[in-house]
Amino acid sequence: MTSKRTSQSNIAPKKPRKGLRKAGLSPGSVVFVGEQKVATTTLRVVDYSASHCEERELQSIEECFPLLNSPSCTWVIIEGLQDIDMIKRLGRHIDLHPLLLEDIVNTSQRPRIEGTDDHLFCVLKGLRLSPDTEAIAVDQATLVVGRNYLISFQEIHEQAFDAVLNRIRMPQGQHRRAGSDYLAYSLVDALVDYYFGPLEVMADHLETLEQAVVDNPRPETLHQIHRLKRDLVTVRKTLWPMREVVAGLRRIQSSIMTEATRPYLADVYDHTVQVMETTESLRDVIGSLLDTYLSSVSNRMNQVMKVLTLIATVFIPLTFLAGVYGMNFDYMPELHWGWFYPLGFWIAIGIVIVLMVALFRWKHWI
Repeated sequence: MTSKRTSQSNIAPKKPRKGLRKAGLSPGSVVFVGEQKVATTTLRVVDYSASHCEERELQSIEECFPLLNSPSCTWVIIEGLQDIDMIKRLGRHIDLHPLLLEDIVNTSQRPRIEGTDDHLFCVLKGLRLSPDTEAIAVDQATLVVGRNYLISFQEIHEQAFDAVLNRIRMPQGQHRRAGSDYLAYSLVDALVDYYFGPLEVMADHLETLEQAVVDNPRPETLHQIHRLKRDLVTVRKTLWPMREVVAGLRRIQSSIMTEATRPYLADVYDHTVQVMETTESLRDVIGSLLDTYLSSVSNRMNQVMKVLTLIATVFIPLTFLAGVYGMNFDYMPELHWGWFYPLGFWIAIGIVIVLMVALFRWKHWI
């Protein structure tokens, strides 16, 4: 009994589910829900206009408050969502509703959009390949868009946003003459375009698996097919709400979203549809690949069973002959013939084998 209790006490407790951390709390409770993907929260600000572009690291969130009210466009980049107190201070300064602050730090949120005359609130999802396993990983990025500023709350450093930052640094670029709504469009477009990278890698893996399934289907191949299928489900669950976000940005009635930016959102929507079509085609390929694997395995099994059946069929008459001459009867005249064993018995066995093989070939069984 003692050893049983000891072994049970050594079992590690299961990690609580994400939703249990907020169970029982009142609405608007700002609690970080999700996996902490960076060690510390980093703050950066990019303030730009047609005549200047300034980038710098921030030691505290209060350093960016004067820039949020300036006539230039300000992009505040927050990487890491675990600093709840900092996010609350920022929310109070820009008068952001506590329910929206709650959604910012809840990384299990579904992509969505809300809009008022003061803010646009967008929850977005980015896809990336895990460097160790090459599996699909999903990261949340939330955009809060004001009249002259945009604040991006990111779980990690989004590589998709680096291209937008490089365009802002160009003095003659369109970003330098546009406002925060155009910056929001650019970030959404960058995330959607970044979906193509993991999908192309998945397509390459599927092409390799197709050849492996035809040549030599193995259990490891089936595991890889199921992993890609799970990744594709993740992409599909992420992509469908993202399409709704882009469509919502096009339709939303807010003074922050100008008419000059809406045509660009139509282009992002087209990219979203293209990604969806690619996802659906890969989904069909995985389904057919799984069917091909099962068919190949079944065909190999049939071939093995065919060979074993033919061997067993050939040995049935031989077993009969061996059984007849293995009986203990006194009166079997041929047993007393001197050449019966080398000539009679084995020649008979050889003739039976030849006749059986000839019959199989005539029936096209071999």
